[in-house]
Amino acid sequence: QQTHVDFVTKLLKSLQSMFSNSDEAVINKKLPKELLLRIFSFLDVVTLCRCAQVSRSWNVLALDGSNWQRIDLFDFQRDIEGRVVENISKRCGGFLRKLSLRGCLGVGDSALRTFSQNCRNIELLSLNGCTKITDSEGCPLLEQLNISWCDQVTKDGIQALVRCCPGLKGLFLKGCTQLEDEALKHIGAHCPELVTLNLQTCSQITDEGLITICRGCHHLQSLCVSGCANITDAILHALGLNCPRLRILEVARCSQLTDVGFTTLARNCHELEKMDLEECVQITDGTLIQLSIHCPHLQVLSLSHCELITDDGIRHLGSGPCAHDRLEVIELDNCPLITDASLEHLKTCHSLDRIELYDCQQITRAGIKRLRTHLPNIKVHAYFAPVTPPPSVGGSRQRFCRCCILL
Repeated sequence: QQTHVDFVTKLLKSLQSMFSNSDEAVINKKLPKELLLRIFSFLDVVTLCRCAQVSRSWNVLALDGSNWQRIDLFDFQRDIEGRVVENISKRCGGFLRKLSLRGCLGVGDSALRTFSQNCRNIELLSLNGCTKITDSEGCPLLEQLNISWCDQVTKDGIQALVRCCPGLKGLFLKGCTQLEDEALKHIGAHCPELVTLNLQTCSQITDEGLITICRGCHHLQSLCVSGCANITDAILHALGLNCPRLRILEVARCSQLTDVGFTTLARNCHELEKMDLEECVQITDGTLIQLSIHCPHLQVLSLSHCELITDDGIRHLGSGPCAHDRLEVIELDNCPLITDASLEHLKTCHSLDRIELYDCQQITRAGIKRLRTHLPNIKVHAYFAPVTPPPSVGGSRQRFCRCCILL
């Protein structure tokens, strides 16, 4: 793509040098509008704006809506105000398919209202970090929406959104802290095609709202509810019974989840590829046994701070169907019962690319060295505390306590 842009830019510069403003009629005869539009379609936002300043005819061509189907304004976030978005929407109209306003703090509801009226064919809209946005509606063909950290959005906005956009497939609501179960009920009732849902740190949601999602969104493949501390095993049961295509599950810091829930999940969701179970402090080797038996596609597994996990659980995982050709990443930070024996169980995982072992006190350098003889390219992230210096000799009184010596 960059090669195309460089080539087209050089071509346009040469054309600009060939024809002066008085020769616009000549250039239009030599290169028909359709060909010039095709050339301009390879250019980025900055280059298009520069071309628009060459002449009147190029201004019309460069700003033609067909050249503005995909726009990412992240690099200009500090300069973008609401009126800019309004002008873009009026000029692009039905041509615009993808728009990223990530980080554009100056964009508010008024601009989005004009945008929704003019750009009915929008398919992907990112409003990540647009904190002036509250509740909005429109864009019936929208498939993906990212309004992460827009903490003024409420259930009323979600209700208006899903009723007008029934084809939503990706919805990113990370950090929308005002959302409660009522908002999730609207999603579950109106978004049957939903594939990806991110609710990270939406701390007010509970089992009630998420169960509605599971029952209404049977195509769900990716769910993130990390930091939603109110959820229980009821969610894992609902996922297992209703969402068999689930591939990614992130439930970090959901401390009420247990082996019972993960057993139901593993026995029904056989396509799981990535699981983040960090700080699910109640799970034991029982969860790993079920995953090793029923989830042959598992690639990434985070068990950091799961302090009840032992070498036996890793042994089952290392001998399971996912181990030899699938498992790529395993995170075991702060798992105090893990020893070098776990590394021995993982040495046959030929696809293993990275292992995290920070603060695993029973892991040794020798154990890591032996693992590397079988997996020479593996990335091992570990930390070994410095050896405590011996007490002073000669009976002289120490000037510092042991803690100060360590520091």
